[in-house]
This record gives sequence, C-alpha cells and structure tokens, in this order.
Amino acid sequence: MTSGETEPRARLDEFALIAKLFAPLTQNMPGAFALTDDVAVLAPPAGHKVVLKTDSLIEGVHFLRSDPPALVARKGLRRALSDLAAKGAEPCVYLLALALPPWPDMEWLRAFADGLGADQAEFGLSLVGGETNATPGPLTLTVTAVGYVPNCALIRRNGARAGDRVYVTGTIGDAGCGLRLATGNAATVSEGARAFLVSRYRLPIPRLSTGLALRGIASAALDVSDGLLADLGHVADVSGVRIEIDAAEIPLSTALRELWGDSIEARSRAAGAGDDYEIAFTAAAPGSPALSEIARRTSTAITPIGRVVAGHGVAFLDRAGKEILVETKGYTHY
Repeated sequence: MTSGETEPRARLDEFALIAKLFAPLTQNMPGAFALTDDVAVLAPPAGHKVVLKTDSLIEGVHFLRSDPPALVARKGLRRALSDLAAKGAEPCVYLLALALPPWPDMEWLRAFADGLGADQAEFGLSLVGGETNATPGPLTLTVTAVGYVPNCALIRRNGARAGDRVYVTGTIGDAGCGLRLATGNAATVSEGARAFLVSRYRLPIPRLSTGLALRGIASAALDVSDGLLADLGHVADVSGVRIEIDAAEIPLSTALRELWGDSIEARSRAAGAGDDYEIAFTAAAPGSPALSEIARRTSTAITPIGRVVAGHGVAFLDRAGKEILVETKGYTHY
C-alpha cells in the first residue's frame, strides 16, 4: 500500500482488523491478552469496588456521519467516562463493540482508532476487549467503561436530602446549540462562537478530576446527558425529594448567549438541551468553601443553581419563585 491510497476494508477480515487497529490499544494492559482471547482479566485494587458503565453512540442519533472519525471515537469513550466521573470513580479500562455498515473505509477506521489512542493517553486507560460486527443499519459503537472507587465512596443518585444545595459544573446548553449549528443552522454567529459550540457537541469533557474531588462532599450526583432538568428529575425521584432550580442561575457560556441570548426562554432551552456531560450534584449547604477549592484546583466552574426541599419532582423557577413551564425538559429515547 502506497501513501495516499484508501485501503478497502474488504481486504481485512475481522481478526486482521482487530490485530491491525485495536490490539495496539491494549499494550499497557497484560490482562487483555492483546485481544487474542475471548475475555480479559482484571484485579481491582484492595479496598475498592468495580464500577461499570455501558453507553452507545449511534449514527444519526448521537453523531453525524460527517463528524471527524477521531472525534466520533473520543465522544463514544468520553460519554461513558462522564458517568464514571459523576460516581467519583477512577477509570481503568474499557471494552468496545463496533457495528460497522459498509461505508467506513480503512482511512476512516484508522483515524477512529487514533482518536481512541489519544484519549487513552489523556485519561490513562486501556482497551481490553469487545466485539466487531457488520450491520446494514447505522454505525453503532458501544463502550463499556470500567473504573474503581474506594469502598463506601461511590456517589449515587439517591442521597439528596432536604436542605442540600444543587450545583452543576461548567456551562449548560452548549452541545445542544452546537448540534443545531452542525446540522446547518444558518444563524449569524461569530466563527469563534460557532467553533466552540460545535466542539462542545462533538467532544465533551468528562469531569473526572472534579468527580474524584466530590467524594465525601456530594450527597448525590449524575452526569447531564439527556438534559439538566430531566436528569435532575432522576435524582429527585430516587431520593424522594423535590429539586427547585433557579433559572437565572443556570450557567451559560458567552458563545451560547451570543446565539440564543439570555432570556428565560433561552435558559429553558439550554436546561432541556442535553449532551452537556457536566456533573449535576447535591451537597450540604456548608460545603460551599470546599467546592470553591475544588473548582480552583480542577479549573472547572461549579455553580449553585438551586436547592433540595421536601416534596417530589423538579421545578424550574423564575426570580419571583414562580414555576416556569418548560416544554422540553430533556431528550427521551422512546
């Protein structure tokens, strides 16, 4: 093969594809057996529990065919890592299942594998196994991320209590705004804002260092994937409480405000947009000084956005404390 050629995928069978592109991603994990066996073997550190998360990325639902393949791979991995971050878990390894339609060629797949390699280096984990299949349907990648958390340190969804404050990392709504731009939205926006928002859609940032720092401080947490209001609804349901969110406190980026503005309508739209992969969490009110230190140490903004009270459900409130009716609280899969 000469430089510049596109190598047809048909030249490689399943095992050659694995050996050429994916086995090198296991080089730091002896228990993966270089993907030559049916299983991998892991031993958790003493005094730790294993934390598992599976997440799928589907063409046309979670990414666009026109998205760069390296970013598709990294988004697939980062979505699962974001869940580990919200649990206070440290990632170790992952498994990858690929359902491939005919269209990705070797150039696309090589860039895809390079994207995985880049994120492995950034986040300190290795591939240990998975599956490849052909499909007539959309390209689908499924990542199972494996992490460790010290005994009794897991941050679940069910710990929110009346009197807690509600917080979120980063900014909200950027990815939803970026998706609209990536799919041909003709809105007038500066090139810098457009690039930032589309990047937030294509390449989320799992808040791993923040999640680790929240051990023993957050009473409940989850990552914001379907939408801030929808996801906090899960915390409210399993904790048996009511969560009140102050619309005026939702953190919005400068780029988003350039496109959507700063009205209540814009904030409602952002709070239901989804794909943010920030951490929403609750913590006892006296925890503010510790959270300020965590924000400083991890270079990640942490914003108080509401409170936990007795009752049920999630309420989105204006400055007068009146509930705002939000048409879409988040993405629904069915």
